[in-house]
Amino acid sequence: MSRRLPRIMTVAGVISDIDDDPSESVCSDPSSSSVHRDRIIIVANQLPIRVHRKSDNNKGWIFSWDENSLLLQLKDGLGDDDTEVIYVGCLKEEIHPNEQDEVSQILLETFKCVPTFLPPDLFSRYYHGFCKQQLWPLFHYMLPLSPDLGGRFNRSLWQAYVSVNKIFADRIMEVINPEDDFVWVHDYHLMVLPTFLRKRFNRVKLGFFLHSPFPSSEIYKTLPIREELLRALLNSDLIGFHTFDYARHFLSCCSRMLGLTYESKRGYIGLEYYGRTVSIKILPVGIHMGQLQSVLSQPETEAKVAELIKQFSDKGRTMLLGVDDMDIFKGISLKLLAMEQLLLQHPECQGKVVLVQIANPARGRGKDVKEVQAETYATVKRINETFGKPGYDPVILISEPLKFYERVAYYVVAECCLVTAVRDGMNLIPYEYIISREGNEKLDNVLGLEPPIQKKSMLVVSEFIGCSPSLSGAIRVNPWNIDAVADAMECALRMAEPEKQLRHEKHYRYVSTHDVGYWARSFLQDLERTCRDHLRQRCWGIGFGLGFRVVALDPNFKKLLMENIVSAYKRTTTRAILLDYDGTLMPQGSIDKTPTSKCIDILNSLCRDKNNMVFIVSARSRKKLAEWFSPCEKLGIAAEHGYFLRLQRDEEWETCVPVVDCSWKQIAEPVMRLYTETTDGSTIEDKETALVWSYEDADPDFGSCQAKELLDHLESVLANEPVTVKSGQNIVEVKPQGVSKGLVAKRLLSTMQDKGMTPDFVLCIGDDRSDEDMFEVIISSMEGPSIAPKAEVFACTVGRKPSKAKYYLDDTVEIVRLMQGLALVSDQTIPT
Repeated sequence: MSRRLPRIMTVAGVISDIDDDPSESVCSDPSSSSVHRDRIIIVANQLPIRVHRKSDNNKGWIFSWDENSLLLQLKDGLGDDDTEVIYVGCLKEEIHPNEQDEVSQILLETFKCVPTFLPPDLFSRYYHGFCKQQLWPLFHYMLPLSPDLGGRFNRSLWQAYVSVNKIFADRIMEVINPEDDFVWVHDYHLMVLPTFLRKRFNRVKLGFFLHSPFPSSEIYKTLPIREELLRALLNSDLIGFHTFDYARHFLSCCSRMLGLTYESKRGYIGLEYYGRTVSIKILPVGIHMGQLQSVLSQPETEAKVAELIKQFSDKGRTMLLGVDDMDIFKGISLKLLAMEQLLLQHPECQGKVVLVQIANPARGRGKDVKEVQAETYATVKRINETFGKPGYDPVILISEPLKFYERVAYYVVAECCLVTAVRDGMNLIPYEYIISREGNEKLDNVLGLEPPIQKKSMLVVSEFIGCSPSLSGAIRVNPWNIDAVADAMECALRMAEPEKQLRHEKHYRYVSTHDVGYWARSFLQDLERTCRDHLRQRCWGIGFGLGFRVVALDPNFKKLLMENIVSAYKRTTTRAILLDYDGTLMPQGSIDKTPTSKCIDILNSLCRDKNNMVFIVSARSRKKLAEWFSPCEKLGIAAEHGYFLRLQRDEEWETCVPVVDCSWKQIAEPVMRLYTETTDGSTIEDKETALVWSYEDADPDFGSCQAKELLDHLESVLANEPVTVKSGQNIVEVKPQGVSKGLVAKRLLSTMQDKGMTPDFVLCIGDDRSDEDMFEVIISSMEGPSIAPKAEVFACTVGRKPSKAKYYLDDTVEIVRLMQGLALVSDQTIPT
């Protein structure tokens, strides 16, 4: 490490030896070092710090907190003295390499900030290149259909983005105590950072919050590095979104591109990812109530409000207010066109209604920003020339930066606030407006309000912004529909006072209780809850580069190793082997499901060994299984989940349960046929005792949705029939009651016991829910007489997932290799 940083924990239990001076410790109070304090490392593109050059001789820097930064408000909102917050991010000014050590020292000691210094060229390619020209437009639904519309994917910019994320990871590792600290990463600038942190420390407690929209899967999947970003985010423990729509789009992408499904357990949404549960949090950010109320109480705010009342209210003019960044997604020009339409359709508004549009400078650069500016100025000029009068401009455009108190004064006076962005992650302008309209006693006097005072506010908000769902009293509009926005503006102006008051009261109640502190505490509580299992699980990393992920398993859940099972196989003399077929010996995705000659050879080798009883246990029909496995003379087959069973090829089929009446098929089949007609890619398989509806080739989301509907429908119409309706992997199945693969396991063990062949080796492998019944029977039989004492028992599932089995193998390739190893042992022991 070239930088001199104070003495800090870098790895659990190991203290860096950079400096032994206790005065330079992060926690300089020696008495507090023995008391455990929660520590949160908040990581974002920018530190919540203002930077200015010292005026004397241009040497040195002046640093101060940026009160408008959400990251600082977040810390203040926590209001917990027992929680230490460290910030990691970039500064807004470029610091010369010669000054970087000194600046790092000052910022860490004074502000607990760790600056990330990036070379100007790298920062430009990362921020203005990849973030602002590629990710940001796409996340706001702008496809690069031509080079002018958003940036076409550029791999060198992507590499810059990855490099910067790695530099951030390096800085975090300099200050983190990974066993105890929580890391909270913010926004799309750092989407691959979770992978680098998880790679350094498998059990890092890591949350990520996306402040921008997450686009629908149809938009997102056009991104060439779509899987890398998804997998990187899934290396977090908790991923937060402002709205359900954004979370739904993310989950849909995970389903369609990675084949992952999510579950909702007691109100919490979770994704199973290689044994880890990645939680999804849906909660919009709030505002800092204390800061806003403090600004409302300032004398300069009162003075500005009085000035605006003279400018507007005293002249009989009603102010409509817009506050937006000057970028392509904020819909400023659409709002201006709606204002023009309002003045055209309602001439009585001319001379009385004024739209004040505050246009903050855009955060990005580029041709699109200049085009928006040019269009905005031209539209304002045209409207004012058409409808303006001496002393009256219908649109006032404020493009120079305003102080926060000035903006708040505009909120206080505005009769209605218009937020018509065509796409925005959250947008807190409506929240600020509502709190400002609530005001305080001094502002009531300035406004000339007399008790009893009923506060009121009106909002016209776009359907496409993140705060819209939480503002149920606002007039929601499609910003692209100019007429509808103009009508909404007119409706807001003429709405009855009592209704305005009711809407304001409802909004104020929500915004004041769901502030930035509530948001931060809620997120961190969920992060803590999600990370509770870390120490209980065994973790290890697999994969290279951005494909890296951590596998987390229960300590009792082990991989079935070839050497262990071969050793046990050699030591034992009476063996029971039960194998599922689809998804176990044959990959689920295979089009040709016929067993390979290699598979047949392996089974024959195992069956020839007089010490073995081998069974294929499948949901398929007996006709199909008998045809496929006809070369295997001594192979036992259980068909249709064990309803039909035969011990060898030349023996008769028997049934595990009494013969059933299948008249229920006349009820179930028409229902399944209906769903097959309405679900493209789905099929029905009619077995002797069961009916299966499969949606393997259908759209995954629609197929899953239809499967749930079908399950409910069938359970309803078959309620009085002796059948069970179950869902499996891409299927819904109706089968006789009491039939399960567990019955086959019981039957095999009892048959062997009757013949005086109590097994001392049991191997059972399966991949889905139906196989869990076999695992349960075998594990419970270990205590009974049907399995020899101290028998070698291997219940094994396919893939790392919750299971009653104690072992797992990754895929069918590993299973076939394992069976081949056992077959080889049998071949060597059978006399020629």
